[in-house]
Amino acid sequence: MAKKEVVPTTKSGIIAALATAGEVSKKQAAAIYDKLVDIAIKGAKQEEKGIMLPAIGKVKLVKRPARTGRNPATGETIKIKAKKVVKIVACKALKDAILAK
Repeated sequence: MAKKEVVPTTKSGIIAALATAGEVSKKQAAAIYDKLVDIAIKGAKQEEKGIMLPAIGKVKLVKRPARTGRNPATGETIKIKAKKVVKIVACKALKDAILAK
């Protein structure tokens, strides 16, 4: 039986995996990881444009208009204010890799 690869799910685990794969120190891998996150944040703040992270998807800031909603507990109609939200849209390559049959 083939051994299943353990995928890191924490920041420290991801940094350790990057350090191993890139043959660099954990400190260098952490700096690279932090810079990637910083680039994604700055890119996402560009309204309408966002930033494309190849093989992952697009991260962008989206304006949601004001709307009418319903309180699920009471059924009362409520007004929901307009707001900005972060939206991440997975690219086709990522969807295909995860959903492949």
